[in-house]
Amino acid sequence: MSSGPGYLPGDMIAELIPPSFFAARADLLLWLIGACGIALLVFGADRVVASAARLAATMGLSKVIVGATVVSLGTTLPEAVVSVKAAWQGNPGLALGNGVGSIICDTGLIFGLCCLLKRLPADRFVLKRHGWLQLGAGILLVGVSCVMWLLAGDINAVQLPQEVGVAFVVLLVGYMYLSVRWSRQHPQMIALSARAEPVHADHKARKIVKNLSLVVFGALLVVAGSELLIGSVTEICIRLDVPPAVLAVTLVAFGTSLPELATAIASIVKGHSELLVGNIIGADILNVLFVIGASAVARDLSVDPMFFYLSFPVMLLVLGLLRGYIFINGSTFRRWQGVPLLAAYAAFVLFTLRSRGLV
Repeated sequence: MSSGPGYLPGDMIAELIPPSFFAARADLLLWLIGACGIALLVFGADRVVASAARLAATMGLSKVIVGATVVSLGTTLPEAVVSVKAAWQGNPGLALGNGVGSIICDTGLIFGLCCLLKRLPADRFVLKRHGWLQLGAGILLVGVSCVMWLLAGDINAVQLPQEVGVAFVVLLVGYMYLSVRWSRQHPQMIALSARAEPVHADHKARKIVKNLSLVVFGALLVVAGSELLIGSVTEICIRLDVPPAVLAVTLVAFGTSLPELATAIASIVKGHSELLVGNIIGADILNVLFVIGASAVARDLSVDPMFFYLSFPVMLLVLGLLRGYIFINGSTFRRWQGVPLLAAYAAFVLFTLRSRGLV
C-alpha cells in the first residue's frame, strides 16, 4: 500500500499492469476480468497456505517462521519490484510510501480485522524474537530519517541515501540468517527431531522443492489476481465518474495489500492462523529492509515532510500496539485487541483525506 499523509496514496502507485490495458477494454470484459481476478486471488491464496503448511511440516519448522520468511517474501516481492522500478525511473517517493503504508495497512487493517474474526495464536518463542525485529525495523527507519533531517537542516530536503539502502539490504541478509538459526532452536523442531523416523534425504528434498515451488506459484496467482481485480474495478469506477482522489484513498490504496489480506483470510479458513501471524510480522520487517532498502540502493529516496507528521507516528503506533499485545498475552491474541489497530488505520485514512480537503 502506498500511503503518504500529505498526498493521496494513488499519487504514489506504480501498477504492475498499466492502466491503459484496462482503459482499452469494453465494460463487459472489465467485469469478466474482475471476476477472474477474484478467482485467482482465492485459488492462489489457498495454494499458498496449503503448500506453506506442508512445507513447515516437511522441514519440521513452525508455521509462524515459514509465514515470516517464505510467505512474506512472496507477498512483498511485487511491492519491491514496483518500488525499485519507480525509483529507477525517477519516482523515488513511491518506495517509502509503499513500505510505510504497507506496514500500517498490514498491521492496522489486516491483523486488526483478523484479530476480531478469531483468537489468533501467539507463538511465544517466535514472537519474542521476530516481534522485536518487527518493531526495531520501524524504529530504525524513523531514526535514520530523523538523522538525515538533522544533517540536511531542512525538513523539505530529507533523503535516504544509497548507503542507507545498502545497509538495509545487509540487515535483510542478517534477518534471514537469524530466522534460519532460530528455526532450528524452536522447541517444536527439537521435539520433532527427537522422535522423527529416518527419511531418505532425496525424498525430503523433493518434497521441500515441490512445496516451495507451489508457494511461489500461489503467490504469483495472488498478485496477478489482485492486479486484475483492482485494475478493472478502478477503471469501472472512473467510467462511473467516481472522483479519482476518493479512488486513491480507498480502492487503489487498499488493493495493494490484497495479497496479504487474501493470504490472511485463507489462513483462517484453512485453520493455519500461525501463517497469518508470521506473514504480517515478516512482511513488516521486509517492507523496511527489502522494499525500502532495495529501492534506496537504486536511487536516493525523498522523505516527504508529512511522513514525520503522520505516517511515521501511525506506523510506530500500530507496531507498538502489537508489541504490547505480545508482551501481555499468553498463548493467543484477544479479539478486542483488533479494535485499537483498526481505529488507528481508520484515523490514518481520515487524516489523509482531510489533508487534501476531501472531508
